[in-house]
Amino acid sequence: MVGYDPEARCVSTVEAAAAGSASGLVTRVLISPLDVVKIRFQLQIEQLSSRNPTAKYHGILQAVQRIFREEGLGAFWKGHVPAQFLSVGYGAVQFMAFESLTELVHNVTSYSARGSFVHLVCGGLAACTATVAVQPVDTLRTRFAAQGEPKIYPNLCHAVVTMYQTEGPRTFYRGLTPTLVAIFPYAGLQFFFYNILQQFSEWVIPAEGKKGGNIKNLVCGSCAGIISKTLTYPLDVVKKRLQVGGFEHARAAFGQVRTYRGFLDCMRQIMREEGSGGFFKGLSPSLLKAALSTGLVFFWYELFCSLLCAMKSPDRTGRKEG
Repeated sequence: MVGYDPEARCVSTVEAAAAGSASGLVTRVLISPLDVVKIRFQLQIEQLSSRNPTAKYHGILQAVQRIFREEGLGAFWKGHVPAQFLSVGYGAVQFMAFESLTELVHNVTSYSARGSFVHLVCGGLAACTATVAVQPVDTLRTRFAAQGEPKIYPNLCHAVVTMYQTEGPRTFYRGLTPTLVAIFPYAGLQFFFYNILQQFSEWVIPAEGKKGGNIKNLVCGSCAGIISKTLTYPLDVVKKRLQVGGFEHARAAFGQVRTYRGFLDCMRQIMREEGSGGFFKGLSPSLLKAALSTGLVFFWYELFCSLLCAMKSPDRTGRKEG
């Protein structure tokens, strides 16, 4: 169902966008707590270890307990409103662009729209398109998830106005370069491995048919998310560090803060002060999040597309009978 298929085409580009939006919305609600923990880990300068007395967060369970104790249950959904705008907008643009690109490949080239390499390239391009569209919302989401108590930004409107007035419009695109550098291979590899794993599962279990198909989509998506996230994770850390630039005063309660002049400077400082392990801070919750989010995104997208197809089938039958 993911990608253009001329033999089983029953979802339009607009419907793909709607399914992508719905998929992003449902998934975001479920994985938001892991996202908050991951961002806190990525932004912490100190080593993530209980042996470091200056480190605020040591591990997933300790971080969850401390965030809950200090900030309450609602802290796990900090930045949820901009995050939902992000997920809904990103899901719509990404899947709409992906379906359009794979259809374009089918119509104007000799490549198969179902090929894994085509999905790699089209998935990366679709994600870049979606990223540029929602980058300001992603920056807002990161700021909200990163701030402690008392809050610097009480609500979304205040955050937008304050950031614009004090830092200028370019602040909404902080970290865009590493984001685009990271998102092309990350999203491309998601679609690539999802396609390969789907083909592999059909080869291993050829008689499965439609039975258990939704679980298969969830498992294939989860595995694709883990592989792609591991390969591209360091760029995600750099992106998060750059997105909170100019926001250092709100980070004081979490430990040391740093100012970075750009993408390369950020990488140099992380390597010099934190070592190669600094590029993989927050990897554990990130992999857990990637497994859940990617699996759920493909699961819900395929399910919503199937429902849309099922809703159309009675009309088609009626027209044929008429």
